Amino acid sequence: MPQDAFHIRRIAEELNILLVGGKVNRVSQVDKDELTLIIYTGKATVKLILSTNASNARVCLSAVEKEPAPIAPNFCMLLRKHLLGAEILSVKQREFERIIEIELHCTSDFSDCNRTLVCELMGKYSNIVLTENGVILGALKSTSLDDSTRRILFSGAKYEYPAPQEKISVFDGAGMRILIENYRLARVDNGAENIDKDDFARFIFENVSGFAYSTVRMLVEKLGVDGLDETLPHACLHLPIEPCVLYQDGAPIDFFAFPVNGGIPATSLCRAEDEFYTYRETKKGFENKKRKLESAIRSLKKKQAKRLQDVFDRLKNSENAEEYKMKGELLTANLYRLTKGMKECELENWYEPDCPTIKISLDESLSPQKNAQRYFKTYNKQKRAKEVLEPMLETERKEASYVESVASAISLAESMQDLKEIETELIGLGLLHAPKERAGGKKKEVEIPFREYEIEGFRVYAGRNNLQNDRLVRSAGQNDLWLHTQKYHSSHVVIVRDGKEIPESVVKKSAEICAYYSDGRNGDKIPVDYCERRFVKKPSKSKAGFVVYTDYKTALVTPNAHTQESVN
Repeated sequence: MPQDAFHIRRIAEELNILLVGGKVNRVSQVDKDELTLIIYTGKATVKLILSTNASNARVCLSAVEKEPAPIAPNFCMLLRKHLLGAEILSVKQREFERIIEIELHCTSDFSDCNRTLVCELMGKYSNIVLTENGVILGALKSTSLDDSTRRILFSGAKYEYPAPQEKISVFDGAGMRILIENYRLARVDNGAENIDKDDFARFIFENVSGFAYSTVRMLVEKLGVDGLDETLPHACLHLPIEPCVLYQDGAPIDFFAFPVNGGIPATSLCRAEDEFYTYRETKKGFENKKRKLESAIRSLKKKQAKRLQDVFDRLKNSENAEEYKMKGELLTANLYRLTKGMKECELENWYEPDCPTIKISLDESLSPQKNAQRYFKTYNKQKRAKEVLEPMLETERKEASYVESVASAISLAESMQDLKEIETELIGLGLLHAPKERAGGKKKEVEIPFREYEIEGFRVYAGRNNLQNDRLVRSAGQNDLWLHTQKYHSSHVVIVRDGKEIPESVVKKSAEICAYYSDGRNGDKIPVDYCERRFVKKPSKSKAGFVVYTDYKTALVTPNAHTQESVN
């Protein structure tokens, strides 16, 4: 849900209780829209997220670790200069607006003053501004004198709050009564019992400031329609904070500061808000990353298809090599019958039954002998081309298969972990630029784990992509069981034997997992080959994920993720 004044009031109250007296230990910036303050409260170190993202603007505590930007932007450096070591005096809402003000006492060797971090949570107009005595020290999104804007947001200018919405205040009792009466007169003929609550909630949302539609809809359901001009302002000020999260198919779809039907209680509003926005940002980040990788692989497919077609065309031309040789030999055998200046000739083709005549084109500027040599020269050229192009065609086919395997891994990816090593693989191919390293050196990469399962006491691992498939094969014991779909691109799967005999039921379930993480996921009776790891070899200089194997058996299975056996 979008941030509204109703929920911002309660978030500010909760943060005020948790953060007052805390000190700012660190300031970092994740991206152009999000800042992080690490605050020591005297009891624990917490992370405060300040986001101005149009869809996810918020101020709340978070438990999620995010990688800071490689180079700290200017506003981040400004906050470090003015706020490091500062003590939080208060966290409050500005009137009943979508603005949170964090008051800080800042001390240094040269100054001792109070500064205010103003967080404007207004969708695409969200911003963070640092002020001192009403003067702007800096803003995350600044303006210049050349910008035709109503507000000036740059260092040294006087700070002005955003203009209020052209709606009435929920605390305007007379205005609220008139508004609701006008609604009744315009839409209701037979009394309050005929009021459509959804339509009424939409009307309140469109005419009263401070509410998201989802909030006011739930409040109308909770408080009723009668006397809303009195109960709604009271609820805004005094409704207890009892946060909950709404879920759909196991995913958070909304959160509220009060109980709603189907809502799961949360320990705090910050926790509820963090869970909702973290899921939404993770999902969006995953989708954006997946689109980026899919775009890169589509580009590679186009280039590869063009190369493959070129090899096909050149190979097709070389198929006439024997015909050129035959014409050269016929011309050589009939030189005595030919003269310079002829454009063509008809000769008996003794290579065919009944020796039919064949027309052979000639270059009239060349002698008969030179014409024969020209045909032999073309024959030799096409013969050499064929010798080169046939292995080239095989190489291009392997390249096409490899590209399809990467595309398959991207389509089967279910999390950012699944995509991370695929991105590394594409960077290695030169299709993506490597990300900038953080100032102070590259952070040590944490190896992404395989998909892991516990099946009837056996550990089963599945690779997420080509690089992991290679690593899985290398790490498997010689007597472990290795599985891969037949004629489909799929994850490599390994059953760790640990000196035990592997039951057919374990092989079957592992094969179903292998089929699920393959191009045949939506099919039935997918063939999965399996053999001991010692029969699996990776050819020298072969592409990531490519192996050859022998001494295998095949199982026909229906794809199944077996999530109940999953360990991670």
